[in-house]
Amino acid sequence: MNAGEISKIKTLLNVPKAIVIIPHKNPDGDAIGSTLALYHYLRLSHHNCTIIAPNDYPDFLKWMPGETTILKYDTQQESCDTLINKTDIIFTLDFNALNRIGGMESVVENSNSIKIMIDHHQQPDDYANFTYSDVTMSSTCEMVYNFIEMLGDKDLINKDIATCLYAGIMTDTGSFRFPLTTSATHHIIGELIEKGANNAEIHNQIYDTNSYDRLQLLGRALSNLKVLPEYRTAFITLSQEELNTFNFKKGDTEGFVNYGLSLEGIIFAAIFIENQQENIIKISLRSKGDFSVNELSRAHFNGGGHTNAAGGRSDLSLKDTIDKFISILPEYKQDLNL
Repeated sequence: MNAGEISKIKTLLNVPKAIVIIPHKNPDGDAIGSTLALYHYLRLSHHNCTIIAPNDYPDFLKWMPGETTILKYDTQQESCDTLINKTDIIFTLDFNALNRIGGMESVVENSNSIKIMIDHHQQPDDYANFTYSDVTMSSTCEMVYNFIEMLGDKDLINKDIATCLYAGIMTDTGSFRFPLTTSATHHIIGELIEKGANNAEIHNQIYDTNSYDRLQLLGRALSNLKVLPEYRTAFITLSQEELNTFNFKKGDTEGFVNYGLSLEGIIFAAIFIENQQENIIKISLRSKGDFSVNELSRAHFNGGGHTNAAGGRSDLSLKDTIDKFISILPEYKQDLNL
């Protein structure tokens, strides 16, 4: 985003506006953290802001300041459509293609509002009037921090904004261990702590509170773990029956895929989760080094993301999805064995 675009956005925001902020479907910590941080910032400038999430999200994200104001499109469609159709500006955060917002896609696409994208995923679409896209960034929350700074308002970052930004950066960097965590990221984290973000409490809220059922589900996931040493690959499966057995709630499988990637010698890990309600298999992919799960997911599983972290889906059965996954690995064998 160049200086001219920033100047135009500053002019737009000089007068209070009606603004809607939208994260992607099944929002994660970065999506909720970035939207809430931007919400708090814009409200300080007297804008009328509303966050509309396509659907619900895990309980471990529902402690963040301002979270109770978020509307859910799938259960409040009529009122959300009215807001979207009357708003002046739509911010889309942590996604770069409108098909990532599910049932909201058509109403957002057809809106006459000015659209501003802030996102760090690869290969962005061109639906927005203003696009801040940077795949080298650790998270959308880091980009929202930069966006506020570019607008000359870094001094407005308060404890609520800092808390939301910290939570999103922490989750999207795997607690600051993923490759896109830079010295600049750590510098920003230090400033957020100075602004009031309680790092220990944020970590506790997101990672250190488990239900008995979730731990039992993790045990089942690990018992289902399979390793394909010739491809340096590991994968986990969870059927709908297994999810039901352990009273699955949204977010319970967060991070499970990383257990496969933690195995010695493994550079590619996947988890396949059956979702009978949507009649799909949800897929999460992780990798180490230069192996691009983004490219694999785009090519075979209707998804995408980052080089080392991506998602996708399959309309096949769980068994057939696994058979397809195994069948495509030979074409990647050379890349997986570098």
